[in-house]
Amino acid sequence: MHYNITRLDPFGVMVEPIAQPASVQIIDIEALRALFKIHQLVLLRGFDSFATNDDLATYCEQWGDISIWPFGKVLELVQQDKPDDHIFDNNYMPMHWDGMYRPQVPEYQIFQCVSAPETGHGGRTTFSHTVLALEYASETEIALWEKITATYEREMAFYNSRTTSLIITQHPYLNHAVIRYNEPHLEEKGVFINPSNMAFSGITETESQEFHASLRASLYDPRCFYAHEWQTGDLVISDNFNLLHGREAFTSNTPRHLRRVHINANPVFENPNLESYQ
Repeated sequence: MHYNITRLDPFGVMVEPIAQPASVQIIDIEALRALFKIHQLVLLRGFDSFATNDDLATYCEQWGDISIWPFGKVLELVQQDKPDDHIFDNNYMPMHWDGMYRPQVPEYQIFQCVSAPETGHGGRTTFSHTVLALEYASETEIALWEKITATYEREMAFYNSRTTSLIITQHPYLNHAVIRYNEPHLEEKGVFINPSNMAFSGITETESQEFHASLRASLYDPRCFYAHEWQTGDLVISDNFNLLHGREAFTSNTPRHLRRVHINANPVFENPNLESYQ
């Protein structure tokens, strides 16, 4: 074996080459897929990076069918001078799952770090393991969450959509429950550009406060929460079905540049919650 595997805390694994330089191609995709199924997040660190979007996409095609967006296969996640959406801002991003507003929900998210933020300037990508969150939650909390249906509406450059989902639902292909939740942004964390419209039904106003507070506490519980501090060249493969993810704020104009590719499941998971899509 030409690489070492180390457990991350509280979930996920890091794979590093024993000798450098080394290409990620020395690792069989099926071996990585096996790690992914067990750990839900795989970090490849210390390998040669992909020079272009096309190079990254070519590698990602080995994982499965790439979900094609209006911009193509690869999304450039970098702060814009005058962003019209929070994706391209430097503020924090609440927990959510990708594909919630699209006809197909991808299973894999593959992130490449082209350039990492400067030390101490924020910008970690955050992940919450919702299966663990349910495992550690109390019966009272779960009983509350199970009552709730959420409706989200969002309009931005790539779509104008409405989707409705239970907070606790089943994994698309496995026999366990997961949490599907787009966390409302917190006003105390500053201006949030182009937020989604959200409505949560099945609970009273008093229960609503308890719901958001208890679910946030569970998702950010250190036993379920991993914040990835990027290093240039990192490649992270994360599970969009079991995890939620977000972003910590970062200093404006720090060199944070990620690329992201979505890989569909096999068979493709058609979004059962989508009510309208343009």
